[in-house]
Amino acid sequence: MSIQTVTRRYLLAALSTGPLLTRAAWAKAASGQAGTDRTAWYREAKFGMFIHWGPYSLASVEASWPIMRPSKEFPITEEQYRSLPRQFNPTKFDPHAWIALAKSAHQRYMVFTTKHHDGFCMFDSAYTDYKITNTPYKKDIVAQLAEACGRETMPLGFYYSPPDMNHPAFRDTSKLSSTNWNGEPTRAVWPTYLDYMELQLRELLTRYGDVVLIWFDGLYNQRKFDGERMHRAILEMQPPTLINNRIGIPGDFETPEQFLPASIPVKGKTLDFNHKDTGSQPNYVPAPEEFRLWETCMTINNTWAYNKSDRDFKSSQHLIRTLVEVASRGGNFLLNVGPQPDGTIQPEFAERLHAIGKWMDHNSESIHGTTYGPVQGLPSVRTTAKGRDVFIHVFDWPAAALELTAENLPKFRSARLLATGQSLDFHQKDRRLTLKLPAQAPDPDVSVIAMRAAV
Repeated sequence: MSIQTVTRRYLLAALSTGPLLTRAAWAKAASGQAGTDRTAWYREAKFGMFIHWGPYSLASVEASWPIMRPSKEFPITEEQYRSLPRQFNPTKFDPHAWIALAKSAHQRYMVFTTKHHDGFCMFDSAYTDYKITNTPYKKDIVAQLAEACGRETMPLGFYYSPPDMNHPAFRDTSKLSSTNWNGEPTRAVWPTYLDYMELQLRELLTRYGDVVLIWFDGLYNQRKFDGERMHRAILEMQPPTLINNRIGIPGDFETPEQFLPASIPVKGKTLDFNHKDTGSQPNYVPAPEEFRLWETCMTINNTWAYNKSDRDFKSSQHLIRTLVEVASRGGNFLLNVGPQPDGTIQPEFAERLHAIGKWMDHNSESIHGTTYGPVQGLPSVRTTAKGRDVFIHVFDWPAAALELTAENLPKFRSARLLATGQSLDFHQKDRRLTLKLPAQAPDPDVSVIAMRAAV
């Protein structure tokens, strides 16, 4: 029996289990018109943990790319890469330890790589043998993580790669991945691959409890993956699930990668996920209805997957300031960890997450539930806002008073240091705010001043 016939039969069986979402209903759900705002939790969370993990961690190579774009940086053949699952046995994997680490850093959601571009599934998919339950470990990693997140009320999202180097309907697998890793949508079997994608998405959204978001990573020519079809399937199964913008249609949020947009993203101006935004209006403060939801994902060192040779770690101060930068432009910060082959998270990552957590212990009010602030584009100050409060994040503590000028500053009635509660004297006239500050910065990383606006 052909692969097309088998996949189609599975798909028809899956589709027969429930009503299909009409195009109109899908459009309504995707636009947030169905019930409460689907993005409310996400806007409040602001800070999450990204997790790239799979058999590739055994070789200290990046996920998938060594077979797609071979280089001297990761000297491994495709045959060697493909053999890694036969050795993968992460006996120290403890999902509760991951969750405890995320919570210590005040991260409020997790996004886990269920399948990267290599096609290896970290869940027990019925539609492939290239999966975690066929390794020496044998157990379903996604199931364990989902169960733990459910117990500990940690919202969980799934990264799912539309490209798949292992599937013969995605590309001719008799050739090396480096020759056709963008897929071959002109081949007659391409519809079979789209069926496979939908079947796996249905597994992920019906077997593992609530899935708060699907994080596609469609690489190039994303429209070949029929994003509307995949969106409809996702929202049919779990209408609240958010979907990113990497499958050929806008989705719920933008995803700049390893960089921050220089200005606040607005609707109608799409960010290229892997090219830096020049930001023509860094001082511009858009109206709420103009704002485009976004999230930047970043690594702690230079690689997404575990790499024992990559010792170029960002400092905790750098990461704290990046979190502030992201929040000051209304975005979410998805900070990646690549667990070690045994399932534990390396000490250097844990140390930095704990340091962020200590800063957040005193300053999380200025991050969670906030949006972009009224002052933008200054080199040493960032602002966030929440209700009647404006939070001024000071990177470089001034020797004298702090002066801010902005068109839309509200009239304030009080000011205090967020970490200590100390009240501050200030003067406000027209568009200018002058704050009298202590001689020493309260925090060496970022000091926060909470301003309360008058009614």
